[in-house]
Amino acid sequence: EYEVVRDAFDNCITVCNMENVDPLGIHTGESIVVAPSQTLSNKEYNMLRTTALNVIRHFGVVGECNIQYALNPNSEEYYIIEVNARLSRSSALASKATGYPLAYVAAKLALGVPLPDIKNSVTGVTTACFEPSLDYCVVKIPRWDLHKFSRVSTKIGSSMKSVGEVMAIGRKFEEAFQKALRMVDENFPGFDPYVKQ
Repeated sequence: EYEVVRDAFDNCITVCNMENVDPLGIHTGESIVVAPSQTLSNKEYNMLRTTALNVIRHFGVVGECNIQYALNPNSEEYYIIEVNARLSRSSALASKATGYPLAYVAAKLALGVPLPDIKNSVTGVTTACFEPSLDYCVVKIPRWDLHKFSRVSTKIGSSMKSVGEVMAIGRKFEEAFQKALRMVDENFPGFDPYVKQ
């Protein structure tokens, strides 16, 4: 999925791209999400990025937009499965992962301010028309509290049952994933590096 912003003067950028680890049919709120995407080739990344920019322009969205895809891993065939022309949970994750103040920028865009005129409130130096570039990995893992509800199914699916999430940052996917696993539950040490036979 891609987070995209566009102003009234047709300036638009992609702020973040994220990848759901779980397959299509699992609610994004129930899925492990990684930013930036780890399994896309450069060609796939640019194909989906170009499509995201075309979609926000086609719909005439001024502000923030989230575009979710289903991509066949064995071909370049993809489908747009959801377009949210609003801030969402994914937007909050993208904002935290990149440091790009999506809500602030979206509010300024709604007031008609062009992207190049919006100062990035985080850096204080760059403008909102610079696309963030990540040299680290972010992993989001949902948290459940299902033991309080005896009749609720523990299977994940298209409806969201998670009650929160954790987000971890690491130089590599493995580091971020291990940190996130440890935060999900204080009694869970994450993956054990020593495999027992």
